[in-house]
Amino acid sequence: MSESVDPDVGPGPLSMRLLGVIALGGALGALARWGLVLLWPAPWAVLLINTLGCGLIGVLLARPLSRPLTRPFLGTGVLGGFTTFSAYAVEGVGLLSGSLLNGFLYLGGTLVAALAATWLGLRLGRVVRR
Repeated sequence: MSESVDPDVGPGPLSMRLLGVIALGGALGALARWGLVLLWPAPWAVLLINTLGCGLIGVLLARPLSRPLTRPFLGTGVLGGFTTFSAYAVEGVGLLSGSLLNGFLYLGGTLVAALAATWLGLRLGRVVRR
């Protein structure tokens, strides 16, 4: 993808403030995810989390923001820590806007690869455990 999905942010230098807001947001998002997983049974909590998080990241990316650290805090930090899916969805949407074929190959390929890796990891974990 040649162009950033985020209209307000291009590549730039890392700063301690930027790293700090992302880390803080990530911790808050992960704690929120953990809390929801405690309240609802799997896999429904994860489905809710990923669906909600993807919707929220879509809203966040569509809104112009006046403060430069807001998007990294909320997007990369909070929603990145909250979801297990938002980065995948954002990249998929970006690829689909450039090429339907590349977008669907990425989305389908990621799903197949993730399921295969999980299956292999479970098998490996069972073998190593013996």
